[in-house]
Amino acid sequence: MMKLIEEANIKEGTKVLVRVDWNVPVSDNGEILDGSRIEVTIPTIKYIKDKGGAPVIASHFGRKGASIEPVIDFAKKNYPSLEDGVEFLENLRINSGEKENSEEFAKELAGKADIYVNEAFSASHREHASIVGVPKLLPSFVGLRFLEEYKHLSEVFEPEHPFLLILGGAKFKTKLPLVKKFLDIADDIFIGGANALSAYNNPAIENSRIIFPEGKLDAMDANPETLEILNEKIKEAKFVLWNGPLGNYEEGFIAGTTALARMLAESGAKVIVGGGDTLATVNRDVKKQISNHGFVSTAGGAMLDFLANETLPGIEVLE
Repeated sequence: MMKLIEEANIKEGTKVLVRVDWNVPVSDNGEILDGSRIEVTIPTIKYIKDKGGAPVIASHFGRKGASIEPVIDFAKKNYPSLEDGVEFLENLRINSGEKENSEEFAKELAGKADIYVNEAFSASHREHASIVGVPKLLPSFVGLRFLEEYKHLSEVFEPEHPFLLILGGAKFKTKLPLVKKFLDIADDIFIGGANALSAYNNPAIENSRIIFPEGKLDAMDANPETLEILNEKIKEAKFVLWNGPLGNYEEGFIAGTTALARMLAESGAKVIVGGGDTLATVNRDVKKQISNHGFVSTAGGAMLDFLANETLPGIEVLE
């Protein structure tokens, strides 16, 4: 079993390497568009400080090794508990040893602390040095948010019925394992967004439980007829899992996704939502309402991998 942060021997002066995922969306002019991935890590950082520990915060940012300083500045400005007694490391991916999971880089990171806490569930599908290398070198624990993600997403394996799975977004090949796994678990699986056409033409998932959008499968957004079908299924459901937007989100086609978020906020079902663009919509419009009867995950790819495999590399190394 994974050890929880409450089991860690944190006392005055204990240095704690906290692997967070502060890979937040940033506008072209450098503005942080959504700080929710920072916000969810604050309770763990505060817990460490309250015990007398000294948090050392480590995260990746982007794919090309840009400085994480703007994100750190944003975090300090918006969360006063980060101002004092907290050390911040530069973007982990600036060092090639992070993605290569080099033993040398893992030792360098481990040398900065006495214990390790993984508070980056959303990055734990990566076999990187800070995720799977460091835990082999230090006493290791999971953070408060990591445990929340694990517990809530695990509910999907034994859901209440009727259970509705809604998959939008693109890159259907990343979602295919999830569809196959839940064909015998979900009562209905709706596949929309840029996935719809690829899924419709995939003989591996021909099944009466799968629902596709009405009209053109390659439409830029969900039409009213499609939304009405979803609305009826949501009214019947006791458990709903949603990942991925219903339209071409990056081109501004967000009406269908926004409508779906509001339907779920008003439903009586247990709702779990996740995925980057999905998260942005929910956080902007209905985060509080959905959180009252569900869970808003900050994970994207890690959520899909965990649901398909019931584990992640970052979990296995801690077990």
